[in-house]
Amino acid sequence: MLEPGGTRLMIRRLFFIFAFLLLVHAATARDERSIKDLSKALAGLARDVDPAEAELVSVTAHTTARKLAKDYRVVLNPEFTVFLVNVGMRKRGWCGHWAQDIGARLKELKLKTLVLHWGAAFDHTSSENNCLVVTARNQPFQDGIIIDGWRRAGRLFWCPVIKDHEYEAEQHYGHSGITMWRENMQWSAWLQDQDETEEKPKEATASRRAASPADSRRAASPADLADPPSELQVRDSDARAQR
Repeated sequence: MLEPGGTRLMIRRLFFIFAFLLLVHAATARDERSIKDLSKALAGLARDVDPAEAELVSVTAHTTARKLAKDYRVVLNPEFTVFLVNVGMRKRGWCGHWAQDIGARLKELKLKTLVLHWGAAFDHTSSENNCLVVTARNQPFQDGIIIDGWRRAGRLFWCPVIKDHEYEAEQHYGHSGITMWRENMQWSAWLQDQDETEEKPKEATASRRAASPADSRRAASPADLADPPSELQVRDSDARAQR
């Protein structure tokens, strides 16, 4: 027979297990809804988009983002994880790492009706972010849909490029409607497996200055990544903007 203290301890443990299972269920339910909605949004980019391919991209992006949160050992929030990378306590966790690793998985799908792009906002500033953008074939970058695993720490964020209000030009009254997202053509070429026999820019070295969490919101741009894909060498770069 359990002592009163032991009973209370068991009840406490059961409570935390129950609470954890509720959180897992809620996260799974949110992902299921998000997967379905993103699949529909991608299929709606153009008439010639294959709905099955759109669903495959959505499922892969969502599941990969969740996996990376575990692999990167994300704690507290994305910004703090970036700080841990900058001070050498994590190997990966910059926004560029998220885009790179999710992009690598999506590349494996050999897409036929959708096209992958690399987007950068507020490049070379402390607010810089990098993400993936998916468009239909022959569709402008600005008409695509953002896929960002970093921003919500593994819970995939997505929206049309022009509706990403977190990355707009300076605004004083409501939303400006002017997106700061621009395509990085070098990394889009990598995502799209374009001809690699062409001359490539020189490899960059990462800048890893220790920083405080308040200064570490962004991850490095693609040129800052310590281990870029072997098939794409990115350009030399000076030390980045203050983190």
